[in-house]
Amino acid sequence: MTDNPAHANAEPGRAEPAGSNPARPESPVLSLRGVDIAFGGKKNPSPTVFDVDLDIYPGETVAIVGESGSGKSTLAHSIIGLLPGGGHVTGGTITFDGEDITHAGNRRMTALRGAEIGLVPQDPMSNLNPVWKVGHQIKESLRANGIASGSKAHARAIELLEEAGLPDAERRIDQYPHEYSGGMRQRALIAIGLSARPKLLIADEPTSALDVTVQRQILDHLDGLTRELGTSVLLITHDLGLAAERASRIIVMSQGHVVEWGPALEILQDPRHEYTKRLVSSAPSLRARRDDVLDRRAEVRDEAREHAAEPSTEPAGATAVTAAGSGDGASGDVPILEVRNLTKVFDVPGAKPWKKDKFTAVDDVSFAMPRGTTTAIVGESGSGKSTVAQMVLGLLEPTSGSASFDGVDVVDRCRKRGGEGGELDFRRRVQPIFQNPYGSLDPMYSVYNTIAEPLRIHGIGDEKSRQVRVNELLDRVSIPRPMAHRYPAELSGGQRQRVAIARALALDPELVVCDEAVSALDVLVQSQILDLLNSLQAELGLSYLFITHDLAVVKQIADQVLVMEKGRIVETGRTDELFENPTQDYTRRLIDSIPGGSIELHAG
Repeated sequence: MTDNPAHANAEPGRAEPAGSNPARPESPVLSLRGVDIAFGGKKNPSPTVFDVDLDIYPGETVAIVGESGSGKSTLAHSIIGLLPGGGHVTGGTITFDGEDITHAGNRRMTALRGAEIGLVPQDPMSNLNPVWKVGHQIKESLRANGIASGSKAHARAIELLEEAGLPDAERRIDQYPHEYSGGMRQRALIAIGLSARPKLLIADEPTSALDVTVQRQILDHLDGLTRELGTSVLLITHDLGLAAERASRIIVMSQGHVVEWGPALEILQDPRHEYTKRLVSSAPSLRARRDDVLDRRAEVRDEAREHAAEPSTEPAGATAVTAAGSGDGASGDVPILEVRNLTKVFDVPGAKPWKKDKFTAVDDVSFAMPRGTTTAIVGESGSGKSTVAQMVLGLLEPTSGSASFDGVDVVDRCRKRGGEGGELDFRRRVQPIFQNPYGSLDPMYSVYNTIAEPLRIHGIGDEKSRQVRVNELLDRVSIPRPMAHRYPAELSGGQRQRVAIARALALDPELVVCDEAVSALDVLVQSQILDLLNSLQAELGLSYLFITHDLAVVKQIADQVLVMEKGRIVETGRTDELFENPTQDYTRRLIDSIPGGSIELHAG
């Protein structure tokens, strides 16, 4: 491939061709040679993927790595004939189990899908029919592939769910997707993907939306199942650390080209292409282990505390309390946020329709945040961390306890509409950044209107001054000014999140609540957003309450950490101390679940 123009910028490959292994005597189960993919009409096609070679051997896992838009999912979908409308293979060959399926007809591709080539897609909520019970969808797959029907299909569906690691499968089979957690839905998709015992399984970002502990459980179970069945796996991911941990060989794609390929550990430990080096340096698990991360974080914190606006008068009853082990607050400082014995109990349906049970989502949580610092709350889904964030934002009223901002109770602030210390004043000073920029940005609002809206609501400035302010904010978050007239659908995920950050900064807040603000982003974009948040904090003296499930991210952004499990804080401490000496098994499990965290960066 060294004479291939598609790889002109790549170093000489470690294997020939990409993904092949000349030492193996058997034939590959999947072989791609010179595959080109384009979208649009035949007269004016738009090339997307260029001259890709790839081999996968029986029982082997190969990973394709790259950021969003690199072409990795497009390549995977071409293998099973599921390219979106207008997409087609314009060159090269795709050979599966010795058969050329490059231009196979619909009938042949339908026969191959499921039976010979399985698929575990990325988003289980979009890929499970919400109006059909999960069991029905598994049985449909069994019937479509001629494996079983009737009572035999029902029994087999229960077995498949049990194989996928779903507890109480006999009862769960009659539930709908919305009654499953994210991890359970992903297990159901794995059950469907492996129902016909395919020779090849395409796992397209199968765990990107899951907590790190659930992610590890799912991938461990998938590894065990595919090893037992002898199934080959094509793993699509944006996380090079995760790929190196799970695959024997890696193919790195950028802008539709293969830029590097070879054994997983060699790619990770000795990347040759500049793009691969960027992926390695941005992988959360690898970035968090760099020696300079904590030093940089200390610089950000010190600079932010210098710029943080101190209150002119100390509110009555305020006390200087910091989270256990934080050691970051100077004696006499009034914490910007103080949470005392915060509890939230929800009514949930009981065993009988007329009865209600009580569910304690947050149980007696207390902590305080010094100004100009970042406190991270970490834990699995259902641990209560987002419920804490909603009470801090005044979106939920506590059952008991209190959350105080600048010495005044949040509930009292929100009951008072206007004036100093009222809800509008509170909303100006405390702003959220949510997880999903698709859901938190109005699709009918341009970038300009999205950022200017808070200024209009709070009656700040006239139209001319607002335009100046919006331009300043766009510059601050590195969004080109001409993009102000675009709409969310015309932006990438990282650009949308930058717009959400600009909107949050429009009113010059003092506290920003980031609820899983980077978990939906590729590692490269995630790295950029974390760097942006750090620089903004240092420059503006912001305080962050950072909600996340990923401890690798925490090390880059937080000064103190609160670990939550089942509604309670089980461990607190400074970030460096928590990583070096966790005291709880639950915290150790979170650290051990960091994708790629167990890989040694240097041989020997």
